Amino acid sequence: MVDEAVVRELLAAVPVGCTWMTPVPDDDGGIADFRIAATSDRIRDIFGRGTQRIDGRLAELYPSLPGSPLWSMYLRVLATGTPERMNDFRYAENRSGIVAESRFTISASRVLGGILVWWERVDEHQRRLEHTEVLGSLGWTEYDLASGRTDWSPGMFRLFGRDPGQGPLSRPDQARLMLAKDRGIAETVWQTLDSGATSDVTIRFRVHDEVRHLRILSDVARDASGVPVKIYAVVQDVSARVESRTEIESLSDRLRTREMTALAEHRLAGQLQNLIQPVPAAPLALAGLEVTVSYLPAESTTKVGGDWYHAQTLPDGLVALAIGDVAGHGLEAASGMAHLRFALVAWLSIGIRDPGELLRHMNRLCLQLGITGTALVAFYDPHTRELPWARAGHLPPLLGRAGTVTEMERPAGLLLGAEPEVDFPIARAFLEPDDLVLFFTDGLVERRGLPEGRFAEIREHLAAAPFSTFSTPSVLHTPSPDDDTCTLAVRVTP
Repeated sequence: MVDEAVVRELLAAVPVGCTWMTPVPDDDGGIADFRIAATSDRIRDIFGRGTQRIDGRLAELYPSLPGSPLWSMYLRVLATGTPERMNDFRYAENRSGIVAESRFTISASRVLGGILVWWERVDEHQRRLEHTEVLGSLGWTEYDLASGRTDWSPGMFRLFGRDPGQGPLSRPDQARLMLAKDRGIAETVWQTLDSGATSDVTIRFRVHDEVRHLRILSDVARDASGVPVKIYAVVQDVSARVESRTEIESLSDRLRTREMTALAEHRLAGQLQNLIQPVPAAPLALAGLEVTVSYLPAESTTKVGGDWYHAQTLPDGLVALAIGDVAGHGLEAASGMAHLRFALVAWLSIGIRDPGELLRHMNRLCLQLGITGTALVAFYDPHTRELPWARAGHLPPLLGRAGTVTEMERPAGLLLGAEPEVDFPIARAFLEPDDLVLFFTDGLVERRGLPEGRFAEIREHLAAAPFSTFSTPSVLHTPSPDDDTCTLAVRVTP
């Protein structure tokens, strides 16, 4: 007699998808259904169900299974005792909120008078890879040195503007697309890999009518005797980054080599600032929010500062809000600002949604770049109106609600680039319709000769002025004599 309680306890702890089902006979001695006798709880089904499925009938839990190829496989395995495997089972579901079609690899064996099923969902993993390639302009390739075979991911075909039905480009064809001045880099790559190091180069390729800058990170796999057998590479289109850097360098040269009037210097500084992070002229309509952005250069300097911001509705529906200030002024601060903001966009594109984790990545990047700065990162969920956020040496936001303005809870958070491996605790706020949250850099409130700064003045203005006036000249738009000022005025829409 099988002790089902023991089997249930064992399978509930298994860290993979595993279910033991017993047959339910019909009146004619056949199989009418299968009963879930035990199942894993750590890996759940597409509806998020684990052990609560126990004693449920398979046909009731998954109505489209009876009569399917998978159902027939279960019946055969139970009848013959021969294990079977289905590598690409597609389960369709028409309920809202559930992925319409999910793909699984499923194995079944006859065990203890029932069917033991092992299952692995493969569509989510594949979907993540495809989205990562699209969002990051990425692709991967593998080259077998023995056979000469090349394998490409879908992203590689997009990078080279090639129909997947044509297969990967041959290595000679790839070489022909390479700009002549960059062909010597390919030899450097081989020398680097031969020395046992990882190669990281950027090579220009002519793809149809445009030149693309492709960053190629490659490594070699060797056999037991140390002979190279395969080359793996990840390729990213960095054309936009190179073009931006070229434009920044051009503007930098103009700043260094030309003697300009104050007006010309202000104009050039504005061009560089707008290139890195354009300031929208009108409020941004994000998911559940209305955001007004303001950036004001310091009065006493024409140098570009390190203030930056980011506001974006993400593909999963959350809204990313961030603001920061790299220490110093000039091109070094602008370069640090660009690195942090572009890195944040990249980390968001691969699905990082933890404010503390993003600040930890920024901290490591600042240490590598040799810069310091402050930053604040938040995510807004328009469905729950929850706002988790974390800070790194940055002033906390101000919350305006029903005519009262308060400073949000101030979690710990050390300056970026000060110490390695710093934790950044997360604070959480729950917002209400018509709430105002003001994110700002210290240029808004700090003034020489005023120990308390302009906090009282700012709070009075926020408490008295409606949101619609924020885009007009006001206390929020008064430049600081000594520092740049960036603000994100965020209103929760009803």
